[in-house]
Amino acid sequence: MAWRARVRTLMQRLLLAGVATLSAAPFARADYPDRQITIIVCFPAGGGADIAARLIGTPLGEALGGTAIIENRGGAGGNIGITAAMRSPPDGYTLLVCSSAFVVNPSLYAQAAYDPFKDFEPIMALGASPNVVTVPAQSEIKSLPEFIAKAKANPGKLNWTSPGAGTTPYLAGEVIKLRTGITMEHIPFAGAGPATTAVLGGQVDMYTANIGSVSSLIEGGKVRPLAVTALKRWPELPDVPTLEELGIKDAVSDTFYGLYAPAGTPQPIIGRIVKELTEILARPDIKEKFAKAGMPVVSESPAVFRQRIAREVPMYKEIVDKAGLKIK
Repeated sequence: MAWRARVRTLMQRLLLAGVATLSAAPFARADYPDRQITIIVCFPAGGGADIAARLIGTPLGEALGGTAIIENRGGAGGNIGITAAMRSPPDGYTLLVCSSAFVVNPSLYAQAAYDPFKDFEPIMALGASPNVVTVPAQSEIKSLPEFIAKAKANPGKLNWTSPGAGTTPYLAGEVIKLRTGITMEHIPFAGAGPATTAVLGGQVDMYTANIGSVSSLIEGGKVRPLAVTALKRWPELPDVPTLEELGIKDAVSDTFYGLYAPAGTPQPIIGRIVKELTEILARPDIKEKFAKAGMPVVSESPAVFRQRIAREVPMYKEIVDKAGLKIK
C-alpha cells in the first residue's frame, strides 16, 4: 500500500505546483513591462518601416510604463530582421515592425525562414501608403511615358532601384515592366535609406518607393514623381497621374506597415499593447505625423489585420509566380 501513498503524494505535489504556476502567471503579466522593449525594424533607418516604428516607439513605451527602443536589422529584403524577431522569446519584449514584405517574402524567397500565419501574432496594422514612381530631380525625363519610350529605345540600358527585393515598390517596378514590355536592370540596396542615397546621387534612372519614404524628397524637389500606384490620385500629389490613367492596367499596390509579436506571446500582453496602441494612433498629433510621412493611419485590429495578411499572401504569390521572380 506504500506505493499508493507515494503516488498520491506525488500527484498532490504536481497539483500544487500547477496551481502555483497558474496563480503566478497573471502577476508576471501584470508587471509587464519590467524591462526595456525592443522593436526590431527589418529595414535600415530612413525607410517607411523605420519611420512608422519611431512614430509609435516612444509613446508606446511611455503608455506601457517602460521604454521601447528601435533596432534596425536590414538585409535580405527584410528577412534578416523578420527571422531575428521570430526567434526571439515570445514574452512581449521583442516586437517587429515590417512593411508589406512580410506577406511577399514567403512567395518571393525560395528559402524564407518564416511562416506568416504560424510564426507571428499580428498585433496591428499601423499605416499604409501607395507606391510612387520617381526619377532624380536632375533627370531629363519629365513623365512616365517618356521613361517608357526611352527604355524601349534603349533595351536593358536603363536601371532602377527600390527599397529591396520583396517590397511592394519592387513588385510595382516589376509590374510596370510586365505591363509595358520594357527591360531595365534592378539595382538592389539593403533598404530605402541606401536606395535613396543612390537616387539623390544620380546613380539610378528610376526609383519605385512608398510615398511615405520619399514625401519629403518630393516636397524638397530632390526627386520628381512620375506616377502613383494608387487607385486614385494621391491628395498630396494632385498633379501626378495614376498608372491606370497612363494606360497601365492592373498595377494598383500599396505598402502597409504592421506590428507583430513572435507566436506564443501571451494574449494578455498582446491585448494590452493593442489597447495602448489604439489610443496612440487615435491621437491627432500622431495621425498628423503619419499623414505627413505619407502613410495615413489605418489602425487595424488583430482580427482585421489577420484578414489583410490572409488576403495579400496569395495575391502577391500570384504576382511573383507570373513574373517568375523567385529568389533562391
